[in-house]
Amino acid sequence: MKTPYCLRAAYIVCAAYAVTTLSSSAIAAPLAYVPNEKSGSVSVLDTGTDTVVRSLPAGKRPRGIAYDTVGNRLFVTDAGSNALLMLDTSGGAGGATRTLALGSSPEGVSVSPDGRYAAVAVEEGNSVTLVDARTGLRLADIPVQGKNPEHAVFSPDSRWLYVSAEEAEQVDVIDVAQRRQTGAVAVGLRPRGIGFLPDGSRAYIACELVNAVYVVDTASGAAIAKIPAGRNANGIAVHPGGAKVYVSNGIDGSVMQIDTATNQVSATIAVGKRPWNMAITPDGSKLYVANGRSNSVSVIDTAAARKTTDIAVGELPWGVAIR
Repeated sequence: MKTPYCLRAAYIVCAAYAVTTLSSSAIAAPLAYVPNEKSGSVSVLDTGTDTVVRSLPAGKRPRGIAYDTVGNRLFVTDAGSNALLMLDTSGGAGGATRTLALGSSPEGVSVSPDGRYAAVAVEEGNSVTLVDARTGLRLADIPVQGKNPEHAVFSPDSRWLYVSAEEAEQVDVIDVAQRRQTGAVAVGLRPRGIGFLPDGSRAYIACELVNAVYVVDTASGAAIAKIPAGRNANGIAVHPGGAKVYVSNGIDGSVMQIDTATNQVSATIAVGKRPWNMAITPDGSKLYVANGRSNSVSVIDTAAARKTTDIAVGELPWGVAIR
């Protein structure tokens, strides 16, 4: 029996809608940005297909990277020119739309969750530069006690900055409104990556030279647990649900999964050589790990706690930011 014309037309419309919906879903997959320190570029990854879709020029030695989800801007520190680059991510050749001069050897950059500020750890200045994320103008250069600061990370409420440094046994705490250091939290030698639980109640801090992750109660400002990690514990990423935290181990070439309910390691996943900084997709399904000595990014399925693929990028990838 022949299908009536009206039904055939309806089938065609439904099929076209389904194809459009699937295409829109693919396009909507988040993009991941990877600074390649030796290549002077940022690799742009489609997290839906786990492929490199383009490369953006990013100065001479791009290192720290952060995506401003409020203003849709990409911030990259360039250690080659001692500057903060604000990159155009709309497509095409890209390039810096604004550049802010910094002190010598800038490293990590982060953007406050409210979208108002960017903060850059400036190694040789032993300071953090606070920037207006909307205008790109410098607001303050804030001295810290730790020498050679590497990361400056905002708390979820945007009120505080936790700052790690290569030559320190504490994490310095900056009051953003006062624009000065108001405290410090004792941890292990050479704190590196920092991540907060979504509610801001705890911070997880990787300490490289003691191969451990310290758990800090942010209300009391004291470490409440020390979790053994791998050799040269470095990067930290927090699952959006707050149930898991991930730490990269530079010498071991692995990532450990920590259950925050027990503060115990529940899985160890092999990745590339010298894994550094990491980022997780907004839905928490994939973790992207920059492997500095493998010139790759490892993709981890967080539900299965296993690596699914390695993506070739530029030379000496430093970290990942996800849009």
